[in-house]
Amino acid sequence: MKKYLISIAMLLCVICQSSISIAQQLVPGLPGRTDVTLYQINIRAFSKEGNLKGILPRLDSIKKLGINVIYLMPIYPVGKVNSVNSPYCVSDYKAVNPEFGQLADLKTLVDSIHSKKMSVILDWVPNHTSYDHVWIKNKNWYLQDEAGKILPPPKTGWNDVAQLNFDNMDMRAEMISDMKYWVNTANVDGFRCDFADGPPLSFWKQAITELRAMPNHPLLLLAEGKRPDHYKAGFDYIFGFQYFEHLKDIYGKGKTAKSIDEVNKKEHKGASNGQQVVRYTTNHDVNGSDGTPQDLFGAEKGSVAAFVTAAYMNSIPMVYNGQEVGTPYRLVFPFTEKDIDWSLNPALTATYKKILALRNNSRALKSGKIKSYLTDDVCAFTKTSGTEQVFVLTNLRNKEVSFATPSKLSKLKWVNAYTGEAYSLGDTVNLGSYSYVVLKSI
Repeated sequence: MKKYLISIAMLLCVICQSSISIAQQLVPGLPGRTDVTLYQINIRAFSKEGNLKGILPRLDSIKKLGINVIYLMPIYPVGKVNSVNSPYCVSDYKAVNPEFGQLADLKTLVDSIHSKKMSVILDWVPNHTSYDHVWIKNKNWYLQDEAGKILPPPKTGWNDVAQLNFDNMDMRAEMISDMKYWVNTANVDGFRCDFADGPPLSFWKQAITELRAMPNHPLLLLAEGKRPDHYKAGFDYIFGFQYFEHLKDIYGKGKTAKSIDEVNKKEHKGASNGQQVVRYTTNHDVNGSDGTPQDLFGAEKGSVAAFVTAAYMNSIPMVYNGQEVGTPYRLVFPFTEKDIDWSLNPALTATYKKILALRNNSRALKSGKIKSYLTDDVCAFTKTSGTEQVFVLTNLRNKEVSFATPSKLSKLKWVNAYTGEAYSLGDTVNLGSYSYVVLKSI
C-alpha cells in the first residue's frame, strides 16, 4: 500500500510540474522597452459581443498586424451613482465588469494572448473612483471640502467620479495591493495608468518600486500623462499628447513641420535607459472628441503619412482598434452604439502591416540615434544604430513639395526600405501629396 501511495504521489508531482511548465510556456518574455508595438482595445466597440470573449477570434489578426503588446481599456465594474456609464468610473478595482464577463474570461484571454507570444496590460484608473466604489466608506481616502463633502477631481468637470486623497497612506497601500492582485491573479504584464498626471510623484515612486519588486514577473508601465517626472518615477513610457496636437496643427492649421523637433526633444527630456513616448494618430479619447485619423489628417492617404511620422520618430507606435481598417465613423463615448466592421479596408490593413513590420525588424527605427532634417512641409530624419541607417521623408502637405537632400546623404547608396530596390537619392526629392519615402543605406 505504501508503494502505491508513493507512486501516486510521484505521478501527481510529475503532473504538477508539467502543468507549471505548460503555464510558463504560455508567458512570453516581455519585449524590451523600445521593441513594443502597442494595440488599444476598446472592449465595448471591438466586437458585436462587446465583451472579453469577443476579443479572442481576432488575436491572430492583431498578431499579424505586427503587435506584441495589447492594452485593454478598463475591465472593472462601472459605478451607478452620478454615472454617465464611463469605463473610467470604477466601482471595484478587484472585480471584472459583468458586462464583459467573469474573471475566468479574463484569465482565458490573457492566456490566449500569451500563447501567441504577445503581452497584455490593463488600463488602471488611479486618480479617482465612482461615488459608490467599495472604498467609499473610508471617507478619509477621498478629497473633501470643509463640510466633509467628497469632491470630484478639481478643474476637470468629471462630476461622475470622486477624487482620491493621496495624502492617505492606507489608501495608497490598498491601491498598490489591488494592482498586484491583477498581476498575481490574472497574470497581466503591466498597466497603462490613466490620468497619471493626477497622482503625485511620491505615489508613483512608491507604487512602481513595489510593482518592480514583484518576483518573476517583469512589467511594462505606461503613464497616460506628460509630466517629465514620470520618467523619474520609473515608468517605461509617457503619452505623446503634445506630438499628436502638433501633428493636428500641421495638418489643420498649416503650422510648420519644424515644430516637431522641439516637441520630440521636450517629450524625451529626462528619459533614460530606453524610456520612450507612446505616439498615436488616434485613441479612444480623440477618436470620439476630435475625429477619426481620416478626419484629422487628410483622409486615408494623409492619415497613413501621419502614422509613419508618429511610428518611426523616437516612439512606441500605438494602434487603436479599427484604425487599421480605416473605420470611417467615430467610436463615441460611452462606446456602446457602434462596433467595428473588420472587413472594411484590407488594403489599408496591409499598409499598416508593412509600416509596423519595417519598424519591428529595424534596430535603427526602434532605438537608433535620430538626426533631424525637418523643413516647413517635410518631416525628414535619419535613424542610425551601428551600421544600420534609415532615412525617413514624409510630406505632411496636400500638395507636391520638393526636399533638398543634405549632401552627405545624397553621396550614400540607398535602397527602398520596404522593397529592397535600389533608390537613386539625388540633390532633390519630389514628394507627392502626403507621400512618404523610407530608405535604408547599403
